[in-house]
Amino acid sequence: MSGFDNNPFAEPVDVNPFQDPSVTQVTNTAADGIGEFNPFTSDPLNGRTIPISQPAVLPTTVQDSPKASAAAGQAELLRQQAELERKAAELERKERDLRNRDNPQGKENNWPPLPRFFPIKPCFYQDFNEEIPAEFQRICRMMYYLWMYHSVTLFLNLLACLACFTIFAQNGVDFGLSILWFILFTPAAFACWYRPVYKAFRSDSSFNFFFFFFIFSFQVIVYIIQSVGIPNWGNSGWITALTVLRTNIPVAVFMMVVAVFFTVNAALSVILLKLVHSKYRRTGASFQKAQEEFSHGVVTNRTFQSAATSAATSAVQGGFR
Repeated sequence: MSGFDNNPFAEPVDVNPFQDPSVTQVTNTAADGIGEFNPFTSDPLNGRTIPISQPAVLPTTVQDSPKASAAAGQAELLRQQAELERKAAELERKERDLRNRDNPQGKENNWPPLPRFFPIKPCFYQDFNEEIPAEFQRICRMMYYLWMYHSVTLFLNLLACLACFTIFAQNGVDFGLSILWFILFTPAAFACWYRPVYKAFRSDSSFNFFFFFFIFSFQVIVYIIQSVGIPNWGNSGWITALTVLRTNIPVAVFMMVVAVFFTVNAALSVILLKLVHSKYRRTGASFQKAQEEFSHGVVTNRTFQSAATSAATSAVQGGFR
């Protein structure tokens, strides 16, 4: 009943709810804890002191970037060095293969294909599938077939001049020269323009390419002269065939056939010369490379070295005397 003893008309009493003992005890404890906590000097969890510069991340990242760049640069240098070593090994292998092809070890010469009992042995090693790159095999075979066609034409020319000689005794000069052309130009064509173009495609030799172009250009001119058939030049061409036509038709027809062979030779040689030139332009050969190959071949030639040594020795001895 004490609640009803208060005077409702009296002045209200000021009551502060935060003055309650339980509330003041909690707030004072929290304030004391906050006042003692220093986040920059200590760790409230384990009591360890943490340096202020320890959690800095940016300086570490800045220091790592030059190391990463140096490592990347070193890796690039190592890659380039490995690439150069690989190319050097490949060049050495090609040079060794080239030496082995020039002087094949363990490979017997297979051209010309002569019987084993024959006293004359093959002089060259020839294998299109093994030695010639696939893109040049066709043109190289065509040059070989042209040489064979060239040899057959010279043999037919010899027979035509012989037939003409049986009719006209004064044509003995043509018959004699036709024998000489067959004996001389058959191996000379093989050695002077077929083998150079074969070796040029085999080893990408600029010197052999230029040698082939020089000799084969003269060969084209010779084919044209042979197809014309100038009298007393040892060729059964169109002029000599038409001259015999008035006297003996069968012999004249045979000589005309030979004239056609010479004409086809001239046409095929022009076509193949252009084809070889187009292939040559794709190989990267040049006149400068041809000069370097020639000078290197001359300097490393044993005959040249022995001659130079002998000349130098003689000069020194003469100087001392």
